[in-house]
Amino acid sequence: MGAELDLVELRDRADEVASLMKILAHPGRLLVACELMEGECSVSEIESRTGVRQPNLSRDLARMRDAGLVTPRRDAKHVYYSLADVRIQKLVSALCQAFGPQAPKGGVV
Repeated sequence: MGAELDLVELRDRADEVASLMKILAHPGRLLVACELMEGECSVSEIESRTGVRQPNLSRDLARMRDAGLVTPRRDAKHVYYSLADVRIQKLVSALCQAFGPQAPKGGVV
């Protein structure tokens, strides 16, 4: 999409974007995505930095992997994850800017 909003293109991709937003709408998965904005992380690093416990983290990462949001890389016994697509990085970055520490609180239900 250029400067103008192309409603035909948006209509064609609305289901795809809505599905992506549903996955990121979960607090644990959103935290994981935000953490991966810093770059590739191991599962143990993600757990310690986000506070999402291992069983939930494994489930969240599997769902994100199945949806194509993250890419795993295995190195011996460790699995490292990164955001799979620059579009995901742009979306998470926009969310961080809109709702990060500098953003006003309240108004969202």
